[in-house]
Amino acid sequence: MTFFRDARKRVTAIAARGHADAAAHGKDLVCAAASAILQAARLGLEEHAHVPLDATVLPGELRLRWPQGARGDAAVRAIVATAALSIAHLARAYTRHVRVRRRSDKTG
Repeated sequence: MTFFRDARKRVTAIAARGHADAAAHGKDLVCAAASAILQAARLGLEEHAHVPLDATVLPGELRLRWPQGARGDAAVRAIVATAALSIAHLARAYTRHVRVRRRSDKTG
């Protein structure tokens, strides 16, 4: 899972790919937890903060990117920070199954 940040250190996008492989497909609670966290962030951004997302949702892949103008919005920052914090805690608890990366967003 990758959290992209702009030059001002604001999260600009989230990308997740693959499965946690902590259990059999369909029974993997670690994968389900990560998916639930990211889907909740997506819903919060779209339905609560009313942010138009560039979203890709496929089996085993989720990518979310929001417009530059929304990055400073308090609701957007709170939703994204909560998702990042939740994923970080999940990664600490399941180090073999969840990996978090932080990258610079070169696209702005």
